[in-house]
Amino acid sequence: AVSACEKGGDWNSVLQLLADMAYHQVESNTITYSAAVSAAEKGREWTLALQLLVEMAVRHVEANTITYNAAISACEKGNEWGQALQLLLDTADRYVEVNTITYSAAVSACETGHQWATALRLLVEMASAR
Repeated sequence: AVSACEKGGDWNSVLQLLADMAYHQVESNTITYSAAVSAAEKGREWTLALQLLVEMAVRHVEANTITYNAAISACEKGNEWGQALQLLLDTADRYVEVNTITYSAAVSACETGHQWATALRLLVEMASAR
């Protein structure tokens, strides 16, 4: 159900489903939260995406590459390039593998924020990481 709401970008329903799961003591996992963060991204709710990442940490649910990709994209859509870069840095601290999508989302966030030098630096970093 969470995945169906994510595909439609219905972040309000995703939040309700997460609350219902908690109420009925159904454990949320990485897939559930990744779908929720993706729904927040599609709904252009970058603050919600970040709140969900914090909630994951509090509940000891491990975020993965997909989770971070969606959160970085949400920040890009919210014109929050600084937050996007912080999330990219956080991936190393949390041992989350990054991929081309992760870097592309961060580069897009920098472009949106007119941070051309930083975008270029990320492209170089991405090329050297291969």
